[in-house]
Amino acid sequence: MKFYSGFCLCNDKQLFSQYIKDTEYTIAGFSYGAIKAFEEAKTTKTRVDTLQLFSPAFFQDKTDKFIRMQNMYFAKDKEAYYENFHKSIFLPASIDKRVLHQDGSAQELEDLLSFIWKADELKALQDKGIKIEVYLGSEDKIINADNAKEYFLPYADTYMINGAGHTLNIGE
Repeated sequence: MKFYSGFCLCNDKQLFSQYIKDTEYTIAGFSYGAIKAFEEAKTTKTRVDTLQLFSPAFFQDKTDKFIRMQNMYFAKDKEAYYENFHKSIFLPASIDKRVLHQDGSAQELEDLLSFIWKADELKALQDKGIKIEVYLGSEDKIINADNAKEYFLPYADTYMINGAGHTLNIGE
């Protein structure tokens, strides 16, 4: 199984252990890592049975102004951006410091904010027999989970975890 981590995170696979299909034919990723997992599934020559997308970075419903502001805040004070980002991704749960990493680049942030999930590419994976699973938290403070759910629903088994945030953890 291949897993791709989210922006500014490492070892975050453990956060999703209750959902992960740990087989050699599964590709999975969280948030920014979901984009990387999707790209891998599209281009790999090896067998893929399941693509698991945990809180995929879904910002195509945001304005250009929102994206510019995020990039500006990051450029102005990376440390403050990381701190706020880490708090937001774990809400409503507590921060899990075991997975924090602060080496996200401006280019990675730009890539994840500007990424467009293309319906025809999702459909092509579906047509190849790849089962796509999307997991979302109803209390996500990073993406609009309802918009993401509606977008992915025609192409994926889509699960909304009630009370969960971006990391799919439920608060105490």
